Amino acid sequence: GNYAHMLGVNDTDAFKEVTRLYLMLHADHEGGNVSAHTTHLVGSALSDPYYAYASGVCGLAGPLHGLANQECLRWLKETQKALGGQEPTVEILTKYAKDTLASGKVIPGFGHGVLRKTDPRYTIQRAFAAKHFPEDPLFKLANVCYEA
Repeated sequence: GNYAHMLGVNDTDAFKEVTRLYLMLHADHEGGNVSAHTTHLVGSALSDPYYAYASGVCGLAGPLHGLANQECLRWLKETQKALGGQEPTVEILTKYAKDTLASGKVIPGFGHGVLRKTDPRYTIQRAFAAKHFPEDPLFKLANVCYEA
């Protein structure tokens, strides 16, 4: 909560809660992923700490790491647009996914390079979204994708 307050964005409890959730879900990345490993590697050469940090941030640009999140969001927004305001259902999304794959395109975000079950970070984020904004159209779409 204090860090959220120091950001100066706003001082609501809701902002503090979402900031705490976001930071805690990403704090588990201490060494096994691209950005953390790269930061440690560059830092181990006694490089300037800012260079080490920058190298880790650059690692986020890859489609198998941080860019994957952006690709998922992009796909959800494109899907939302393609549905044209139609309420997503498991049946509609299953057909849309099959058509997408049949056209030679990929669907980002299904599966994880290491985890073989649902990412627990997603489970926590999903519960948070269901509690705080269950009627949000983008959350509804992501939730139907999860159920499909």
